[in-house]
Amino acid sequence: MADTPVSKSPAFRAGASLVITAAAAAALIFVMGDAAYLWIKAVHVIAVIAWMAGMLYLPRLFVYHADTPVGSPQSETFKIMEGRLLNYITTPAMVVTWVLGLWLAWRSGFWTAPWLHAKFTLVLVLSGLHGYLSAATRRFREDRNTKPARHWRIINEVPTVLMIGIVILVVVKPF
Repeated sequence: MADTPVSKSPAFRAGASLVITAAAAAALIFVMGDAAYLWIKAVHVIAVIAWMAGMLYLPRLFVYHADTPVGSPQSETFKIMEGRLLNYITTPAMVVTWVLGLWLAWRSGFWTAPWLHAKFTLVLVLSGLHGYLSAATRRFREDRNTKPARHWRIINEVPTVLMIGIVILVVVKPF
């Protein structure tokens, strides 16, 4: 990616998402006070939905891309789709999810709750999977994927399982 301008790099966009999210949250808190909590919670949920959409769709794209001949027009189209999904939706949504989620956990006083520790563990695993999918996107872009479509079909189920666990922990708070 040496020929990619810094402003188009995934790290730059993730950093910009972080700064914009923090500034917007701070502005909301300053202007609205305690009423900002529900707005920040709503934006957090929206970001989670966007992040999950990307985490569910990206491996599905890999399933089809893995069966496409290298250098074919379809392969080149998949590269564009995967890169845009990851860099313009999935990664910024993950950053917003983390920033606002940490603030919500701090603001609500749940730091010592065991269910929150379990939730953070699952979100960390989901973030690790995000990193794995980011690396896979790079390998596909460089025509270096070695995983078969079956691998990506299995990986495609992991975000769903993690999401189910996270939602149950947040809603039910079983411990």
